[in-house]
Amino acid sequence: MNDQPDNSQAIRASDLAQDLRTLIGKLKRRLREQAHVGDLTPSQVSALLRLEKDGPATASSLARAEGMRPQSMGPVVAALESAGLVSGAPDPTDGRQTLLSLTDACRKWVEEGRAARQDWLTRTLQARLSPEEQDKLAEAVELLKRLDDD
Repeated sequence: MNDQPDNSQAIRASDLAQDLRTLIGKLKRRLREQAHVGDLTPSQVSALLRLEKDGPATASSLARAEGMRPQSMGPVVAALESAGLVSGAPDPTDGRQTLLSLTDACRKWVEEGRAARQDWLTRTLQARLSPEEQDKLAEAVELLKRLDDD
């Protein structure tokens, strides 16, 4: 009989996890819509974000970081170069390799996308949640942060 509370808590946690995953997925899609990603594939977006976070990289090191084969990264990089989002320059330590980095146009596009997502979420919070509900959400965000603590 002592297993009953533990089982109901496990079921509640599982239901909560499913609801949270579903909601986060929907929220991510809504935020993506605000960023105007256009025709970029998830791999292209991921590569851009990696270059933004980690700085210039070779295509092969970028492929390793993204868990891709170097041959698969080639078309991703080519599309990003064609779109004017990344540029290549000789590696100063090994001229045989090319270091890829974000272009100024890409950095501006990333900033504008973040600003659009921030603006949409701010307006949505203000329009749909009372100040008291926003306080509750702030508390929930603190709890969610604990889920990501390493």
